Amino acid sequence: MAMVGLFWIAEGDVYVGAKPSGLAPGVRLAPEGVMALGDGQSGFYLWEDLHAVTVAGVPVKSLKRQVSAVKDLALDTVLNLALTMGPGRTGEAPPMLTVRVASPDGDHELTAYAAAAVGYSPTEVDLSQALLSRLTEGAATMATTLAAMSKWGRAWEGGSPRGTVRERLLREWVG
Repeated sequence: MAMVGLFWIAEGDVYVGAKPSGLAPGVRLAPEGVMALGDGQSGFYLWEDLHAVTVAGVPVKSLKRQVSAVKDLALDTVLNLALTMGPGRTGEAPPMLTVRVASPDGDHELTAYAAAAVGYSPTEVDLSQALLSRLTEGAATMATTLAAMSKWGRAWEGGSPRGTVRERLLREWVG
């Protein structure tokens, strides 16, 4: 499993944001279309019917966000060591992304959790949005792009690659 831009790629499956677990909301990019997952949302939108797919509410990486994440981690560690009752601040959920799907029957908003703890780099956000736009350009483009992402996901081992590698992959997939 690895994060590349706004995408979570797990054993050939491609998700926008984090891969959902249990009833958590999520969005999967399947070869046939965009699939809403999780409790409280449903829908399947065929690629051939889509005009656009975009993501809003993306947390962008900043120094303030990074310092906040380190502070929260330090506080959680102290609380876990001081309290034998278990983890301290587990009730905090990651930021939520809004995946907008434009189809002939209107615009639909789906939700997914962000996968990046301290936000995404501006370059990765821009490249990811361009990649989503590319997926709606036609069947051949969508099929080859998603196939390349899935193939990479099946072959990759070892967690998320470094930022420069993620950006290179996104540029390659955008074409």
